[in-house]
Amino acid sequence: MMFWEDHVPPHFHAEYGEHKVIVDIVNGTAIKGVFPFKQLKLILAWCEIHRDELMKNWEYSQQYKELMKINPLR
Repeated sequence: MMFWEDHVPPHFHAEYGEHKVIVDIVNGTAIKGVFPFKQLKLILAWCEIHRDELMKNWEYSQQYKELMKINPLR
């Protein structure tokens, strides 16, 4: 998830069950929250693969534009 006018650094929010984490897009690291190890590895790999798309969505979110859909890991 991304939210319009969210604070820097560029990041996204992820949830898995009751776990929540905020991931820094540029560095590909969790900056807040806790995730189970396996799921955290997957979300960080997804971030690496889709970094350009995530950064484009970050720019869109700062301008109140519609975000692009980004494919999940398969």
